[in-house]
Amino acid sequence: MRLRLHFGDRLMLGPGKADLLAGIRDTGSISAAGRAMSMSYKRAWSLVEDMNAAFGAPLVISSRGGAQGGGAHLSETGEAVLSHYRALEQRALAAGSEQIEAIAALLGDMSEGK
Repeated sequence: MRLRLHFGDRLMLGPGKADLLAGIRDTGSISAAGRAMSMSYKRAWSLVEDMNAAFGAPLVISSRGGAQGGGAHLSETGEAVLSHYRALEQRALAAGSEQIEAIAALLGDMSEGK
């Protein structure tokens, strides 16, 4: 199941952005998180900018490279958004598991090329 939340024209938050946030949290780098998802740095940065602009506080805090090295981390708000999104994913999956299984049972045989 892939959960996408639409907040009008302001933001769509789905599994890709959630995975990007988790990657940034785990690696400390927008670039590394994007690479792990086969995403260009430009695309990863664009998604981060979109999310940062949509929320009242930025989700990702970044610092430029240099002698000390750059990096990125999730803000408190970023951690909260990711945590709430993951909890909602789990709740939706648990609540809908019976219906998901019923729909899956109605799928044609994938080996027949349907």
